[in-house]
Amino acid sequence: MRSTRPWVWLQLVIGWFPIWALFAGLIASAHPETSLASAGRAALRAIAVAALLGILVQRLTERLAWPRPIRPGFVLVHGAAAVLYAVFWMGLTSALDMLIHPGGVLIARYLPVGYLVLGVWLYLMIAGISYATLATERAARAEALAARSQLAALRSQLNPHFLFNALHTVVQLIPREPARAASAAEQLAGLLRAAVEEDRDLVSLAEEWAFVERYLDLERIRFGDRLQVDVRLSDEARGTLVPSFALQTLVENAVRHAAAPRVEPTRIEVIGKTGGKTLSLTVRDNGNGATAEQLAGNGGTGLRRLRDRLNALYGSAATLTLENAGGGFAASLEVPRAAAE
Repeated sequence: MRSTRPWVWLQLVIGWFPIWALFAGLIASAHPETSLASAGRAALRAIAVAALLGILVQRLTERLAWPRPIRPGFVLVHGAAAVLYAVFWMGLTSALDMLIHPGGVLIARYLPVGYLVLGVWLYLMIAGISYATLATERAARAEALAARSQLAALRSQLNPHFLFNALHTVVQLIPREPARAASAAEQLAGLLRAAVEEDRDLVSLAEEWAFVERYLDLERIRFGDRLQVDVRLSDEARGTLVPSFALQTLVENAVRHAAAPRVEPTRIEVIGKTGGKTLSLTVRDNGNGATAEQLAGNGGTGLRRLRDRLNALYGSAATLTLENAGGGFAASLEVPRAAAE
């Protein structure tokens, strides 16, 4: 997770500007004979010291957690720290003024009470922003952890669903062709090992297709020449990241719902291409298509879980479209394009 602190300090720098302008105006009004340029330089020195002391304030907020509910000790510590901050700020700024410009404006002489009040206010501003930053970072970490947990749960649901269907292929072969069933069982064991060992959320399309090919080899033992697969994956697409088991889910859906119910040969097209900032994957078959109820329900279990994973990974930036096309069924997946390392 990218740290938000650089942005926080950028916000602080931007936030110092109106304070500097206000402070320069106060100096100029309290000491009319001072030029605006001199007042601006004096204010800049004061704000620079305040910002450097602010680093110590930020360190204190990291060590002293915000209690719920607020405790008296917490208030006392920050109250004392605010007074010390204001005193040190006034002292260091005055010393710096005398060192750099002995005959210049000594701010503390003209604005002693206002200096202390402004110092306390600056302390509270820095501490408040620091605590808000820490809360934002904790919330971001919690959100990332929840997203990873959700993805892990969805992936763990998807694997058994796929393996159950593959096991069904082996079981159907046992009474009719025991030798082929034994070969299929060996291939299933390899698929099981690969599926269990894969714990990444994103893999290259080339890696995903290698797994899908092993799955198709298993299904060809069952369907023989009735299962025909036409693959068109561009080189750019092969080097792009996709959710693990995403293409496998689309291909498995075509095998189960197009090839399994038919005795005629089934043709499955697998198309992957990139365009701009998007990777597009389409799996199309010449089967019987889907019913209106299936399309309205976003497909079967595997497709619904894939849609959930896409939402967890990409939000609205990814789409999964299901449609009857050319007498068969087509599932099209679009995700943001990201190159595999």
